[in-house]
Amino acid sequence: MFFDNWYGLLRVVVVGVSTYVCLVVLLRSTGKRTLSKLNAFDFVVTVALGSTLATVLLSSMVSLAEGVTALALLTGLQYVVTWTSVRWRPLRRAVRSEPTMLVYQGTLLRDAMRRERVTESEVRQALRMQGATSLAEVEALVLESDGSFASVAADATILGDAWPPD
Repeated sequence: MFFDNWYGLLRVVVVGVSTYVCLVVLLRSTGKRTLSKLNAFDFVVTVALGSTLATVLLSSMVSLAEGVTALALLTGLQYVVTWTSVRWRPLRRAVRSEPTMLVYQGTLLRDAMRRERVTESEVRQALRMQGATSLAEVEALVLESDGSFASVAADATILGDAWPPD
């Protein structure tokens, strides 16, 4: 349970270093977008890369070659999908969601909240986390395509930051 053998430890070190180097090369060659979390699709790919790396490291049933192939497949597919979605609108619509306004001029947009399955308490929590003390302070609260909330205060500041940026 605490220690099986030296071979297992050596395997984790050798496979871990090798896989890590391969992953860094793959990520650098496919660009920053591969690990971005601009939308849910990007987030899922990032989680899948982490899960694949963990499986390669800890499962002796997965060879280094299989693990590197899986990482290359995921990064390659992410590259192809994002490259294509920038150039072809139907794919962009399929893999990206549009931001949704949930509060406008201090008023909760309940139909939008219902569509996005967001409760009033979650909206209020998001506003509190961004420094707002009441709905009246908020010009807009948007549920972004990556699942985060962005708000603009009624006095034309992005909550927590001066607007416009310097």
